[in-house]
Amino acid sequence: MDTATVAHFEASRHRLASIAYRLLGSAADAEDTVQDAFLRWQAADREYVEVPEAWLTKIVTNLALDRLRSAKARHERAVGTWMPEPLLDGDAMLGPADTVEQRESVTLAVLTLMERLSPTERAVYVLHEAFAYRHAEIAEILDITVSASQQHLHRARGRITVARNATHLDRAAARHIVEAFVDAATSGRTDRLIALLTDDATGISDGFGGLAVKLIRYATPQRLASVVRAGFTPTQAKRRLAGGSPSIHAVVVNGCPAVLVTLDDRVLGVAILELRDDKIASLRSIAAPHRLGRLTDEWRRREHDAPLVESW
Repeated sequence: MDTATVAHFEASRHRLASIAYRLLGSAADAEDTVQDAFLRWQAADREYVEVPEAWLTKIVTNLALDRLRSAKARHERAVGTWMPEPLLDGDAMLGPADTVEQRESVTLAVLTLMERLSPTERAVYVLHEAFAYRHAEIAEILDITVSASQQHLHRARGRITVARNATHLDRAAARHIVEAFVDAATSGRTDRLIALLTDDATGISDGFGGLAVKLIRYATPQRLASVVRAGFTPTQAKRRLAGGSPSIHAVVVNGCPAVLVTLDDRVLGVAILELRDDKIASLRSIAAPHRLGRLTDEWRRREHDAPLVESW
């Protein structure tokens, strides 16, 4: 390919990756999908491609849907071990964040709820809500009718019900929330943690080091607070497993305040705090290295705020 043709694809890469990430919930799979699209672009007879952006969007969307429909993906997502891959605020793969719908579409809550949707419903929801495609355009991309696109969106919206928060969370606000959470978690008192939680707060974790065979779920605020308090209590055994004394940072991950645990610029784990009515409604703890690869890479490339805890 000539330089201009490559440059045309590269100009669309971030947009294509953010579409694929929303559809797949995995940065690694999104990157592979975009690379597959590049190979299709390389092999295409581009004289017959009237609108390259539309052509590339169609290719990436359908490649992502093929991944979702594969037997391997169905098995991995059915056995209770799948979680969305977290991304650090500012990562280009998160895509547009100008509207409530765009910000909401990359929260781990919505990425998880999208598991309830069929692949086509998921694609219609993402293209319409996050990228403002019209139904006529979506119909062309997915080879369906306009009416079918409208019906898929209606069903998707009905199955994705989350508390909307129109306020964009900045780093200062996130830090304040995480500070209060870490302070309560390290106090040794579950009552202080429970005070920060909604009455129906729940949690989910892939275990220390991401070693749980299946995801661990905490169904009550009391149980969640107890586990968090125990998890934030430092011991020599935990430090040996971590390889040293980690630092604890306040960050924004997928639009939510998050606790990031690092050691020597390596991310050991992240706990994402999902809010409702200024309280924590859900906590998602992720420690599996294969879910933290891109987040770790982004973390290493950036300047960091001072840690909340220098040496845990």
